[in-house]
Amino acid sequence: MEISHVVEDNRNENMQNSQTLLSSKSCVSSQNEYTQEVEPGPPHESLFLVLAYLPLFELLAMSEVCMSLRDAVHNDVLLWLNIIVERPLSLRLSDEILMKITSKASGRLKTLVLINCEKITDDGLQLVVRKNAHINKLFLPECTGLTPEGVIRAVKTLSENHHSLKSLRIHGIYNIKKDHLDTIRSYFQMKLPQQEHQRQQPILFHHRNSPEFRNEESNPMIGIDVDICSKCNNVSMVYDCPRETCKKKSCKACNLCIPRCEECGECIIESEELEATACGDNLCSNCWLQLPKCNFCNQPYCKLHINHQHRLSSSNGFVCDACHVKFVAMLGACYC
Repeated sequence: MEISHVVEDNRNENMQNSQTLLSSKSCVSSQNEYTQEVEPGPPHESLFLVLAYLPLFELLAMSEVCMSLRDAVHNDVLLWLNIIVERPLSLRLSDEILMKITSKASGRLKTLVLINCEKITDDGLQLVVRKNAHINKLFLPECTGLTPEGVIRAVKTLSENHHSLKSLRIHGIYNIKKDHLDTIRSYFQMKLPQQEHQRQQPILFHHRNSPEFRNEESNPMIGIDVDICSKCNNVSMVYDCPRETCKKKSCKACNLCIPRCEECGECIIESEELEATACGDNLCSNCWLQLPKCNFCNQPYCKLHINHQHRLSSSNGFVCDACHVKFVAMLGACYC
């Protein structure tokens, strides 16, 4: 009886092992069938139409996905006619990398926007403009590695070649003096006759960070962004006032001489008090009244720093950074 029980147990064990083996084989075969069904193929044709609308960072990342997209990105010159470098690429961009990127346009580059690219030097910029004589928009804001002499040399090169340069932005570059600006303006006067009659669009303080340079048709500004302030006589961004009652001559100045509202861009006249804000920026009384306030200090954030708000789950309001630090410190003191 004991032997029969042992044999029966062995039979049952063998049957269980065989069933387990069969089930594992079926799982493997089903997985193989599934992997065969979803085997990757070439990208959809509609994906190639999206490439022209991607920012530079995403465009470079797309070239690393597969060989088809790599060839499409590297071989299509139209994708590289308008190069806009911003964060996070701006911190890593060097002269060598800039040359590699701009060379993809094959000398047909039209727009070059370098935002806060500290590693770009005068020599690197000059090499780019020499090989791309058709650049009509050159934006170099906050490129602190450039000098006024380097900017003048680049503007001279572009102005002498087909008179193509139409718009220049150089605010944030150090040590630009009146003599430098006069020299740059002299090259802009070498333009075609039909361009001389185009009016310089007003520069408003609250629009200074808007991305209008991404679309050439929506940015009709011709000329240079900086000017000589009528108050301090320094080269800086000189803003126009959207207030209808203001006279342009008396109200047109840099932000240091005439404070302006961060929301509406209007000048804050001397008779009007500066309203307190949680971010420290200037606001006029009308905009201050319309913005939501901190639940503790009753101070608002402007549109540039609205992401600093600490939302409260118990109410619809928010807490500013300063009050949030105080509140957390108070809670820590209570539990100590």
